[in-house]
Amino acid sequence: MPPYILSRLPSTSLRTATRFLSIHKPKHMATSTQSGILKWASTDGEFRRHNSSFRSQITTEPGARFAPEIGRYHLYISWACPWAHRTVIVRAFKGLQDVIGLSVVDYLMLDKGWKFSTADETPGAIPDTVNNAQYIRELYFKADPEYSGRFTVPVLWDKKHSTIVNNESSEIIRMFNTVFDDVVPQTRGLTYYPEHLRPEIDSINEWIYDTVNNGVYKCGFATTQAAYEKNVVPLFKSLDRLEEILSKNEFLVANTFTEADIRLWTTIVRYVHTLHPSFALKFAYGSLGLTCHYTVPNSFDPVYHGHFKCNVKSIEKDYPNILRWARQVSCKGGRWA
Repeated sequence: MPPYILSRLPSTSLRTATRFLSIHKPKHMATSTQSGILKWASTDGEFRRHNSSFRSQITTEPGARFAPEIGRYHLYISWACPWAHRTVIVRAFKGLQDVIGLSVVDYLMLDKGWKFSTADETPGAIPDTVNNAQYIRELYFKADPEYSGRFTVPVLWDKKHSTIVNNESSEIIRMFNTVFDDVVPQTRGLTYYPEHLRPEIDSINEWIYDTVNNGVYKCGFATTQAAYEKNVVPLFKSLDRLEEILSKNEFLVANTFTEADIRLWTTIVRYVHTLHPSFALKFAYGSLGLTCHYTVPNSFDPVYHGHFKCNVKSIEKDYPNILRWARQVSCKGGRWA
């Protein structure tokens, strides 16, 4: 018998897992029976993430098509998506709430993809006040009528040209980190990608992305035992590696809070039992201010640990330094929305 079993599930009921899965949906996940919508794995049983399609940059170069301007850009996210979550965190840390607008889709993705709801219908949702879209897919077709890829978040929208600037979270947070410094002088010089640490940040981002951020999806969407084992082993080796790093350091790189911490945190917070997703979402909404509460509820998010079968170990019980770090990062948030 192999050491890691693809069908292994914790004591959490499948009904509970399904309920929480609808709340904390993976980046591309849908619930339609439409052909191809739920086909995450390739023929060999492995999940391979598609590259983001829109990769333009906001720059300060003279004559740039996308220049930093107050009120020109709008960010579309889902609180359920860790990739989108990181962009709204950097937006807040850099004081861009009044510079870049925000819309938040409903947590539930159906046959047409991410949809917009009112806050009364879904707490935390913010309708699209720019394009009055009902679904994220409408933005993609407005930007490119021939678009044939997936309808993902985050989306950074340019109101001037009525198009998508970028839908790659790692690039959006880099833009937010620097290009609006002249627009918001209060946070000029505050950087989460300091030049002298960039080689180290890039290096740690690379293996964390492959084995942890994306690794949980490669485990969860595997359709063969071989594909599952191929990815679950590197995932927990990387968590062991992170535990060792954080046993000696306050943060991931040079004891400095950087984008590497932000990128990892949005995955770990969906994994940690004692940082319950409701806490993470309330914290993101800003309802907790700077006060941190660590309660252990009777139920927890089973998506990564349970439904995604990433349950060889528990962060709560087996990774005390990752847990300490995750709580510490949480206390940096303040008002993120």
